[in-house]
Amino acid sequence: QVQLVESGGGLVQPGGSLRLSCAASGSIFIVYAMGWYRQAPGKQRELVANIISGGSTKYADSVKGRFTISRDNAKNTVYLQMNSLKPEDTAVYYCNVDGREVGGARVDYWGQGTQVTVSS
Repeated sequence: QVQLVESGGGLVQPGGSLRLSCAASGSIFIVYAMGWYRQAPGKQRELVANIISGGSTKYADSVKGRFTISRDNAKNTVYLQMNSLKPEDTAVYYCNVDGREVGGARVDYWGQGTQVTVSS
């Protein structure tokens, strides 16, 4: 069984910064990619950023230049540094891991979500 534990959300003023963390634990054997999605009220869940096992990254156009994703492979932990936050970044942020357990199929694992609110 794989568990994703997220931390780092909260309330911040426009222009401020937050850092999200997500640690994967349990019986995960192979991690293909780790990333962050977000879902604002009334909107579909969207990719914010991800990083594959080789280190390549992908960002949503709306966060390029402001957010940075990084990963500690030894700890199976992914981070999202969010700078210059805007009110439109307000959403629930979900950690995602594309991986496989021993003897299992390739699966998308999801965290419980952490609220990020950008408001003055």
